[in-house]
Amino acid sequence: MTDVRKVPAGDGAEWLLGGFALLRRAPLQLGLLGLIWGALSALASMIGSFPALAMWLLGPVLFAGLIHAAREVDAGRPAQPALLFHGLGNGRALSLLTLLLPQIGALLVMGVVFFAMLTESELQQITSVVEQIQANPAAQPELIQTLPQDKISQFFLLAMFIVIVAGLFTFVATPEILYRGRSGFAAMGASLRACLRNLPALLVMTVLLVITFIALSLAVGLVSGLLGWLIGAAAGQFVSQLLIFAVLMPVLAGLVYHAWRRMLGDSPVPPPVPGMVEA
Repeated sequence: MTDVRKVPAGDGAEWLLGGFALLRRAPLQLGLLGLIWGALSALASMIGSFPALAMWLLGPVLFAGLIHAAREVDAGRPAQPALLFHGLGNGRALSLLTLLLPQIGALLVMGVVFFAMLTESELQQITSVVEQIQANPAAQPELIQTLPQDKISQFFLLAMFIVIVAGLFTFVATPEILYRGRSGFAAMGASLRACLRNLPALLVMTVLLVITFIALSLAVGLVSGLLGWLIGAAAGQFVSQLLIFAVLMPVLAGLVYHAWRRMLGDSPVPPPVPGMVEA
């Protein structure tokens, strides 16, 4: 069983700062990896539901590639675009795919909770409101007021709790698979133990991450509005999505990498390559 370190609550902030620090060390290299992921996701969503499903299945592999790229930058080596698919090597793909199971379980539990909380008449009312909004989007504010607000608010709170619990299983599971050769289930067990022992640090990280996401969304929203005025709304939204992937995904990968190193330890990182030119 992997030894789990107890870290101070302030480590949650250090993880996030570490993610930004790695992005600053190689902004073009790591940003390009996030950009490629964003472009693939956007292209898949435009083609149809099957490519979008394929991208969802590929998500854990791509995130593993970003984490490995962050580790390479931390070691002083370049983060090449091919690293995005590093998770496909050495038989790790199946273990990485098992990290989707908590997401699937969370969706199933949320579905059960949703239907258990609402009566048949309330479900019919929600269906009717959705159909009316699709037919007349301008009436959305008034139609939303007719929904059972209390139960919907309770559901969203429960859904948030369910998502957080599911996230405990996968938070630092990817590095365990990449660098310790663990199976998906063993890695998820290690991640859960690490998270439960370091809940204060996770809380600090979550609060700061939400603030960061809001700030990034506002900044990207301003850029999207400007681009929408210059090149059109659809093109502006597409570019904005790419910007979010180019910034947020490398930061998240660096955050997970630093959190794993602090809570579960790290295999030796090879020395930096002399004379590396950082992007």
